[in-house]
Amino acid sequence: MEIQGLIEAADRGKWGPVQLLVGTERLFIDRAVAALRRACVGEGDSWNEEVFQAKTASSARIVDAARTIPMLGGQRFVLVRNLHELPDKEHERLAEYFAAPVDSCCMVLTAEKLDGRSKLLKLAKQKSYLYEAQPLKPGAMRSFTATEARRRKLKIDEAAVAALVDAIGTDLAALDDALERLSLYAGEGQPITVSAVEACITRVRVESIWALVDAVSAQDRRQALKAAASLLDDREPPLRILSLLSRQIRMLGRARQALDDGASAEQAAAAAGAPPFKARELARAAGRMDLAKLSRAFQVLCEADLTQKGGKCPPEAALEMTILALTAG
Repeated sequence: MEIQGLIEAADRGKWGPVQLLVGTERLFIDRAVAALRRACVGEGDSWNEEVFQAKTASSARIVDAARTIPMLGGQRFVLVRNLHELPDKEHERLAEYFAAPVDSCCMVLTAEKLDGRSKLLKLAKQKSYLYEAQPLKPGAMRSFTATEARRRKLKIDEAAVAALVDAIGTDLAALDDALERLSLYAGEGQPITVSAVEACITRVRVESIWALVDAVSAQDRRQALKAAASLLDDREPPLRILSLLSRQIRMLGRARQALDDGASAEQAAAAAGAPPFKARELARAAGRMDLAKLSRAFQVLCEADLTQKGGKCPPEAALEMTILALTAG
């Protein structure tokens, strides 16, 4: 089922006992989780909410949390992140819960990908628990961008929409941030034009972040730190730079897979969700990143994300440490 329909239903206060969100489009997953949380427990109800990381959780703890009687007659909200990391031995207990969930809990599970043969996925499909969060195709980006602008009550013409999509490709999180930037740049009630996109988005998004990714793929520490400094000078928050870097590395991974499958540079860019005019640059960077390097990069970025969520390191220091790790020989 389409995840956007789930988000709309949750915004109306409707939710089911189990929602399995599978896919790589983080914007849809994050919006779905936020909407379901609001619908179920509202804001700040920590008594009735529990969050698990599948890699370190047991299905027994997850199910026990779901079956716990809600405090003060409310509802329970149980979130399980990265279900694809749950050990196989833990699947049976969770499958039993899928078969007979409780109505007093909204269980939400996220995963980038699951084995189509797994019992959990088969049950989720059978019970209509499954919602897919896949990246939009390039052809759908303009209409989605226009819809997002209307949702924010922004005035943007077709030419500006086209320029924005050309600048950011199919990166929905980048689009979300770009529309926020443009609304502040243009001012309340003012139209967003092509010149606004060029001034506010193109240079930062297409030049600075790609320069950082290119330097990381080449393990050029000096250039990577220089590109990060440029983004900081443009008042990009360090945590946002880390988030952008993570998305671009995932883009490199998709491009590398497409190239390995025999795609052209242009086809690989389309598969990765990159702007068409960045096809050659993306292919060059992806060619430098073999599976081992990509795996290590994902591990470094995951550790950086966990460090930031734990508040253990100042944001700028975390950004610098991450770049140093990514460019280590």
